[in-house]
Amino acid sequence: MWMNTSAPKPVAEPPAAGSVKDSAKSPPAKTETIRAKEPAELTSSPGLFFAGRDKGYERLFTVETDQFRAVISSKGGTIRSWELKNHKTWDGRPVEMVDRRTGDFGLLFGTSDGKTLKSNDLYFDAPGILPVTTLDKNNFEFEIVFTLPTSNGGRLVKAYRFSNDKSGADVRYEFYNLGAVIANYEVQVTWDHGVPFAEHNSVDESGFAAAYAFGGNELTEIDASTEGERVVKDLGGHVDWVAARNKYFGVALIPMSPKTEGAVLEGVRTSAPDNGIIESYGIALRMPFTGGASETVAVRLFVGPLDHKLLKSYENGLENIMSLGWAWVIRPLAEYVFLPLFIGIHYVVPNWGFVIIIFSIIIKIALHPLTRSSMKSMKKMQALQPMIKEIQEKHKDDPTKMGQAVTGLYKEYGVNPAGGCLPMLLQMPIMYALYAMFRSAIDLRQAAFVGWITDLSVPDVLFSLPFHLPLFGIKDLSGIALLMGITMFVQQKMTVMSDPRQKMMAWMMPIMFTLLFNSFPSGLNLYYAVFNVLAIVQQYWTNKQHEEEPLRKVEQKKKSRGGIFKYVKDIPRLKR
Repeated sequence: MWMNTSAPKPVAEPPAAGSVKDSAKSPPAKTETIRAKEPAELTSSPGLFFAGRDKGYERLFTVETDQFRAVISSKGGTIRSWELKNHKTWDGRPVEMVDRRTGDFGLLFGTSDGKTLKSNDLYFDAPGILPVTTLDKNNFEFEIVFTLPTSNGGRLVKAYRFSNDKSGADVRYEFYNLGAVIANYEVQVTWDHGVPFAEHNSVDESGFAAAYAFGGNELTEIDASTEGERVVKDLGGHVDWVAARNKYFGVALIPMSPKTEGAVLEGVRTSAPDNGIIESYGIALRMPFTGGASETVAVRLFVGPLDHKLLKSYENGLENIMSLGWAWVIRPLAEYVFLPLFIGIHYVVPNWGFVIIIFSIIIKIALHPLTRSSMKSMKKMQALQPMIKEIQEKHKDDPTKMGQAVTGLYKEYGVNPAGGCLPMLLQMPIMYALYAMFRSAIDLRQAAFVGWITDLSVPDVLFSLPFHLPLFGIKDLSGIALLMGITMFVQQKMTVMSDPRQKMMAWMMPIMFTLLFNSFPSGLNLYYAVFNVLAIVQQYWTNKQHEEEPLRKVEQKKKSRGGIFKYVKDIPRLKR
C-alpha cells in the first residue's frame, strides 16, 4: 500500500556526474508534499545517488524477546516477520503482525534527481550483526544498525533498539550530508500493509479493522467500507501517533522527534474466498527534513495486542484505538468502570467464564433498585388490566373519553404507565457499554469456559443444521444464545400482560433475539443469559412479595392557593 498525496511541482535538474561532490553544499529542492508512485516506478531505477543499491544480497537477523520474535532484513532495514509469542491465530499458529510477502516499515522520500524512493527497495549494509539475538532479563537491550551510503558521500542510517519489556522498538533514522539528496523538506515513515487478519471470521474482523491518527486530543479514523474503493486521508499539523488495527492487534507509529508535519491514512477493502472480506490499511508520519549536515528522525514503534492496560501505559491516548463505544457516554462506562471491574475479578477467579458470571451478579445487584421499581410498576399495570378493559368497552366509540378515563385511573391508583420503561431506558447506556467491552476485550480471546465453549470471544456452536435458515442464513446454532432465548421467554411470561398483542410479543421477542445473538461472542451471550436468570429470580421474588397485595387508591392532595394568599385566612381582622 502506497501513501498518496498531492502531485509535486517540477523538481530541480539533477546535478552533472562530475559535480556530485560539490552539490552536497546545495540546499534541497523545494517541491510539494511527496506523492508515492506506482510500485513499478519506485523500483525501476534508484537514481543517481543510490545507483546499484536496488540489487544485492538480503541478510536476515532475528531478535527474540519474551513477547515476540522479529526478523529484520538488510533490504531496507525492513521488518520481514513479527510473531507474537503469547498469542495464536484461530488455527494455532503464532500471530503474525507483518505481511511476510512484502515486509513492512520503511521510509518514503523524494530525491533531487526526480525520484520517489522507498527505503524498503534498497539494500543496506549490516556489518557485525549476529544472525540471532535473544533478549531476556540478563540481556535486556539490543541495537541493530543498518547503513545506506550515497554516491555523494552521505549516508542514511536506520537503527532499531529492542528491549525485553517493550511491545515494539525505538527506531532512529539518521541523515548525514543528505541535504542535496532528499527533496521536499519532508520524509515519510510508513507502515504500508496494516495488520494481517488472525481470526476465523474475516467479515467480523473487518468490522473492527481501521486506521487512526490522534492529535490535539482528537481521533481521526478511516474505514474502507466499499469494496475496491481506496480511501485516503492526508492530515496536516502535529499528530501524537498513527495506528492500524484488526480486531485484537495493532501497530502504531509514535513520533519522538522532531514534531510531525502531518500524517497519511489509507485503506482498501477487497473480497476473500468463501464470501470473506479483507481490509488493509497503510499509515505514515510526515516528518520534516531541513537539509542539515546531520539530522535524526526518531519514532517509537508499537506492535502488539490491543490490551487496554498496555496501551494506556504509553500515556499518549493510544488506548483510543480500542472499540469501546461512543466517547460521550458509553466509552467512559466501559473504560473506567466495567473493564477495571472485569479485570479485577480475574485476579481472583482464573476462568473467564466464571468471571463473567460473577460480573453479571455484581451488575445485577447494582441495577437492582432500577429493575425492582420497573417490576413493581409492571405488576400494578397487570392488576389494572381488568379495569382498563372495562373502560375500553365502555368508551370504545369515543377515544378521547377513553384516554381521559384511563389517565384518571392511573392517577387514582398512583400508577405511572412509563414506570416500567423508564428504568429500562436508563439501563441502555450500561448495556451498550457492556456490549462494546465484551466484543473488544482481548482477555476473552481463545479463553475456554466449559464443555463445547472453547473460545468466549466467538460464537459457540452446539450443533449445525444440514441447511441454512432462510432469511437469516444461519447454519450453526449457539447453545448459549439458545439458553439466553429460553430465559428471555420465561422472563416475558412472568411479566406479560393479558393483551393478546403482548402475548404474541412474549413468543416473538425471544425467537428474534436468539437468532440475532446467535452470531455474537459466547462470552457476551453468557453474560445476558446469566443476567436473565437473575432477573427471573428477582421477578419471582417481587411477584411473591406483592402477590396478595390489593390495589389501593392513593390519597389525592388538595391544591392550595399559592403565594401569600394561603396565609391570609390565618391573619386576624384588625378592628377599626
